[in-house]
Amino acid sequence: MSNAVLGVRHRRKLANERIRKAAAYLFLICGSIVMAVPFLWMLSTSLKEQGAIFNMPPEWIPEHFEWSNYKVVLMEADFLQGFRNTLILVIPPTLLGLFTSSLAAYAFARMKFPARNVLFILLLATMMIPGVVTMIPSFILYKSIGWVDSWLPLMIPGMFGAAAAVFFMRQFFLTIPSELEDAAKMDGLGPFRIFLQIMLPLCKPALLTQGILGFLGGYNDFLGPLIYINSPEKFTLQLVLASFQGFYNAQWTYIMAGSVLALIPTVLLFFFAQRYFVEGISMTGMKG
Repeated sequence: MSNAVLGVRHRRKLANERIRKAAAYLFLICGSIVMAVPFLWMLSTSLKEQGAIFNMPPEWIPEHFEWSNYKVVLMEADFLQGFRNTLILVIPPTLLGLFTSSLAAYAFARMKFPARNVLFILLLATMMIPGVVTMIPSFILYKSIGWVDSWLPLMIPGMFGAAAAVFFMRQFFLTIPSELEDAAKMDGLGPFRIFLQIMLPLCKPALLTQGILGFLGGYNDFLGPLIYINSPEKFTLQLVLASFQGFYNAQWTYIMAGSVLALIPTVLLFFFAQRYFVEGISMTGMKG
């Protein structure tokens, strides 16, 4: 086969690869625009004057930026108190839940004990039970022990981990070479010290990934606080925004300003931890 024919095929292959990459980038750009438009409209609405949202044609950039909308939200909606309550409610279960889930995941991934696989399957089976099935029995249980109108039903269960977190961490533990564990055993380390000193430092991407997911799940939870919390001074941020929306039913600028403020912590969290998030997802294989 002549060099000219090989050169033509090589150029054709490069052209096809460029076309595929261009199509993929175009698809991703279109998807990003679709996802960003609601957020941009929410941000634009939060800076408009009252009633300007109904102007035709719609204004993406307001003529006058009404920063006072954010002041109203911060002063009249108990926004800061709701944010503080949410952090108190979410951070301890997230941190303790990460530790307990990692501990269980290490046991399922590295330790040999009777019925290990059966217990792991039973643990995964709990993920298939819809939350609405256990909602009423859980409420009856917590009410009988006096936990209603408190943060305990929303905090204590999360401190013992979650099946999804155990599965995620177990898959990461399986990707770590067993030679590291064998070397640690030869140095006289026990299972718990191996877990603390060897395994956990290597699982930093997976821990941060699961921490982000757990934090976002608790931060955005609306149904749980709505069921168990009755006192306004204990309201989480989501309940504060819901009550604020009911009070300012027709004033969408205030509602959108509160939504933007509630979104800032999650955006900052993902922005600063996105490298670990992507790394944790990509390194967590399906081994075992």
